[in-house]
Amino acid sequence: MYSDEDLNTAIKKGIFSNSAVDEFRNQVSSNRLNTDAEEHFKLIGGFNDIFIVIACGLLLFSSFSVLGSINPSLGYLVFLLLSWGLAEFFVLKRKMALPAIMLLIAFVGSTAGLSHSLISISTESGAMMAAILSVAAAFVHWKRFSVPITVAVAIVALIGLIVSLFKVVFPDISSWLSPLMLVCGLFSFAFAMSWDAADTLRKNYRSDVGFWLHLLAAPLIIHPIFTGLDILNGGEESVLSMAVVVLLYLLLTIISICIDRRVLMVSSLIYFITALSGLFESYNMMGSSSAFTGIFVGALLLLMSGYWQRVRTVLVNQLPIFVKVYLPEVKVI
Repeated sequence: MYSDEDLNTAIKKGIFSNSAVDEFRNQVSSNRLNTDAEEHFKLIGGFNDIFIVIACGLLLFSSFSVLGSINPSLGYLVFLLLSWGLAEFFVLKRKMALPAIMLLIAFVGSTAGLSHSLISISTESGAMMAAILSVAAAFVHWKRFSVPITVAVAIVALIGLIVSLFKVVFPDISSWLSPLMLVCGLFSFAFAMSWDAADTLRKNYRSDVGFWLHLLAAPLIIHPIFTGLDILNGGEESVLSMAVVVLLYLLLTIISICIDRRVLMVSSLIYFITALSGLFESYNMMGSSSAFTGIFVGALLLLMSGYWQRVRTVLVNQLPIFVKVYLPEVKVI
């Protein structure tokens, strides 16, 4: 698979002309628009990526084990420096996706660990300091390596900072954590949509950044809403709640199709299956409710996968133009 950098290098060496490369890119874009919608994101280029991840993990954790036994701060510092050094080669030069993700998490995690070794993270001030340093580490890493998942990792650290700050200001905020997570999830979703809107053709790294942000936003939105309905306890008294869950899942499905992201559907699937199974049980289908639910949901998802683009075309065409311009292109049927 050829990257934009490879094509640009070929132009500089005179192998291809600018016009030929532009025509090739336009053809690839046209082909993508004429295929079923997919969420493309680079995760693994081959088994060598897994091999490198295992090797890096052995080096990092073995070094930490040796030096951390002498001084925990020294162990975290070496872990941090090694993570950065390995990224210089495997990310910046080799452009390996899976090692890039692993080394980013290792770098940000070791930064938080170093903060914890210096200031106890059990205190709110220590947790805030760890979150601040993690956000800073993610920012520095992004400026150097631009790994798509970095933005989502920074948002996770930022959410940790917000929660720690709220706990300092409002010590009895525990009962409000779910609404706070929901708000953070909605902001994450809006941020993800801004990245998606900047790459409606899904040709470059902005789409990958949007994918990871959607992956973060989905559970932050789904879990507080569905757990608030208390459907996991089941029972006759929760039939109305379970029916609401099914309706919410249908709404999330429509949103997922319109924005061409399946992660919202996947994140809420367990709640949907539980609610649907509970509804079947409430109508005296106790013995076969789980099996029947599995058959129904599995068939529904397969059917949705097969007709995803057709359904999406119908739904998106009903939206106003000022909304459609921020959504990925649809296939002309």
